Amino acid sequence: MSTQEQALSYEFPRVTQAQLALKDVTDGFVKWRVWFMLAYQDIKLRYRRSALGPFWITISMAITVYSMGFLYAHLFHVQLDQYYPFLVAGMLSWSLISMVVTDFTDGLIVSGGLIKQIKLPYSLHIHRIACRNFIIFFHNILVIIPIMIIYHSSIRLNLYTLMFIPGLLLIYVNCFTYGFIIALFGARFRDMQQLIKNLVQVAFFVTPVMWKPETLGDKYLFLLNLNPFYAFIELIRAPLLGTAPTMLNIAVTFATTILGIVVCAKLLTRCRSRIVYWL
Repeated sequence: MSTQEQALSYEFPRVTQAQLALKDVTDGFVKWRVWFMLAYQDIKLRYRRSALGPFWITISMAITVYSMGFLYAHLFHVQLDQYYPFLVAGMLSWSLISMVVTDFTDGLIVSGGLIKQIKLPYSLHIHRIACRNFIIFFHNILVIIPIMIIYHSSIRLNLYTLMFIPGLLLIYVNCFTYGFIIALFGARFRDMQQLIKNLVQVAFFVTPVMWKPETLGDKYLFLLNLNPFYAFIELIRAPLLGTAPTMLNIAVTFATTILGIVVCAKLLTRCRSRIVYWL
């Protein structure tokens, strides 16, 4: 066989869809400077020509939670020093989770122009949305500082407070996996945007953000403990209040995380090559 025939008969190793999906995820993580810059630019453009810039988000959050705390503490007949820290920490957690979920419904659609023009990992656009909302969260967390000072007897900063950091990392992992899932469904089925937004509104009322879990009573408390939104909120709220999340909360979050990784891997492997045709 001649050299030319040998060259023609040589077969390049096939790259499977699973390998391409894994490469997409790893490349997106490696390009963290790109999605961090894009996330920062999103916030900067939203508040351009504004004197306070993104701190308007913090002011809006402060007005909301301070007024809600005073009103609902009287409606629920709860002492302010007990209710204010619970509500503020819960609203900060819920704001992060709900904004991430709703932003991901059209995450790939909004980035459609960039996806069609520049070859970048799809996961980079998911990181961009997650990072943008985490930056907003760190702006909003300033709201709890006056509450910690005024009601210092109810909020005890201790070693449990350090659990706030791994809790945020676990939430980010779930933002990425479930964000990818929601973004894929949102790109394929455009009605998903309205469906997810309505479900988030319902989830707000059935999750103990404004009301305390013990008000349900022992009869329905087991249903509440299976609520993944409640479990993830406790990853942030409990350390901010100086306590540790319960073992059941931690178990639910880890089970939810494993499920999200498996489903995201399956969907990304199967649908990655079709994303650009859905946009």
